[in-house]
Amino acid sequence: MQWKRLGLIAAVIVLAVGAGLALFRSGKSDVPEGIAYGNGRIEAVQVDITTKIAGRVQDVLAKEGDLIEKGDKVAIIDSAQLRAQLLRAKAEIASAESQVAVAKASIAQVKAQLILAEQELDRANQLLEKGHATRETYDTRVSQRNIAKANLAAAEATMISRERSVDAAKAAAEEIQTQIDDCTLISPTIGRVLYRLTEPGEVLGSGGKVLTIVDLSDVYMEFFLPSAQAHRVSIGSEARIKLDILDVAVPAKVSFVSPRSQFTPKQVETPSEREKLMFRVKVRVPQELVMTYIDQVKTGVRGVAYVPLGVDPEPQWPAFLQNLPPETAETTSTN
Repeated sequence: MQWKRLGLIAAVIVLAVGAGLALFRSGKSDVPEGIAYGNGRIEAVQVDITTKIAGRVQDVLAKEGDLIEKGDKVAIIDSAQLRAQLLRAKAEIASAESQVAVAKASIAQVKAQLILAEQELDRANQLLEKGHATRETYDTRVSQRNIAKANLAAAEATMISRERSVDAAKAAAEEIQTQIDDCTLISPTIGRVLYRLTEPGEVLGSGGKVLTIVDLSDVYMEFFLPSAQAHRVSIGSEARIKLDILDVAVPAKVSFVSPRSQFTPKQVETPSEREKLMFRVKVRVPQELVMTYIDQVKTGVRGVAYVPLGVDPEPQWPAFLQNLPPETAETTSTN
C-alpha cells in the first residue's frame, strides 16, 4: 500500500509539472512573432527631500506611507534666527532710504545755489560790459557758478550711492527671506513617502535628508531585448505590461531604448543563453492611469512587458493582452 501511495504521489507530481510546462509553452505560443517581451518590475525614481540650509527640524508633516502631492509642505526648519536677521535687514533698508531722502534734499539745495550763482554771473557780465563792475568780480561769479555745478554733481553722485545702498539692503533682505522660505520643505512631485529620515528637534546640516519619496509622476518598467529585436522597437509605440498580481494588462508606451548594449543582468530571463549582450528598453505607464489607481500603485511588482516590433500603429495583441483596465479599454478601442 505504501509503494502504491508513493507511486500515486509521483504520478500527480509528473502530471502537475507536465501541465505547468504545457501552460508555459502555450502562453509563449500565444505571443505573435511581431511582438517582443521581457521580464522586469515596476519602478519609479526615488527622490530625497533635503534641507538647503542648516538648522533644527521644527516639524515633519509627513509619515511613511503618506501620499503627498506636488507642492505639499512636508517639513519645517526652525527660522527664528533668520527672522531676527530679516528685521535687522529691513531696518537697514529704512536707514538707507532715509539717506536717499537726505541726498535728494541736498541736491535741491545745491540746485538753488547753482541758479543763484548763474543769475549773479549774468548780472556781473552785464555790469562788466557797461563798465560798472570789475573783471575780478566777474571772475568771482564764474568761480562761484563752477563750484555750484561741482557741488550738484557731487550731490547727485551721493544720491546714486545712497540708492545703491538701498538696493544692497533690499537684496540682503531678499536673501534672508529666501532662506526663510527654504525652511519650509516642499514636495517637488507627487509621490509616496518611503522613508522618514529625521524627527523634530534634530539638527541637520545643509543637504540633510528629511524624507525619501517614490516619484509617482514617472512609473515604468525596464526590461532587456537582444539586438535583433531592440533595433525594431520604436520610441512612442504602444506597449503592454502583464503583472504577476493582476489579471488585466496595463497599457504603456515605449519611452526609451538604449543606444548601447550591455551584458545581460543575472535577474533577466533571456530567451536564449547565447544572447550575452542586450539592450535596455523602458516602457512608461500613462500618468492618467497611475492617478486613477494611485492607492494601488506599488513599485517592485514583477511582470512581463510586451512591445511591438516595427511601426505598426495598431499591433495585433494576443487575447490575454487585450483585457485592459475599464478606464482605458474604451479609450484604447476608440483610438
